[in-house]
Amino acid sequence: MPADRFRTAVAVYGVVQASGRILLMRRAGSGYHDGELSLPAGRIEGGEDVTSALTRELAEELTIAVDPAACRLGVVVHRAAESSTDHEYLDLFFIVPSWTGDPAIGEPTKCSELVWADPGQLPPDVIPYVQKALTALDAGQPLVLDGWTTTG
Repeated sequence: MPADRFRTAVAVYGVVQASGRILLMRRAGSGYHDGELSLPAGRIEGGEDVTSALTRELAEELTIAVDPAACRLGVVVHRAAESSTDHEYLDLFFIVPSWTGDPAIGEPTKCSELVWADPGQLPPDVIPYVQKALTALDAGQPLVLDGWTTTG
């Protein structure tokens, strides 16, 4: 494969659900959207499939265990780079209907708070593309394009 071939980053997100609510995390200390709410998430690592990445991230960030077979892909977000130093992303949002353990902050240097929220009335400080993904998920839309401009 040519060295200059385009590559995109891929991230997985867990939509952890209980009693009609979803679990959000307040980002902190990472330099990326610190102070805003997001879902537990992370990039996939080389040699790792997306459901393995999801289970790893949920274990690291929320200290819970999930069965990858129980998780369902809910929406895909194709995101344009946010800055000239950023990457284009494919974000895969998985519904996580059940887990083992009690959700807790597993990485206190990256998260300052856990918040259970009504997906129909999200807090105003949810990261905008995450809010778009959750709105699309609620509406049954499988794809969100974020940050792209069209011409012509």
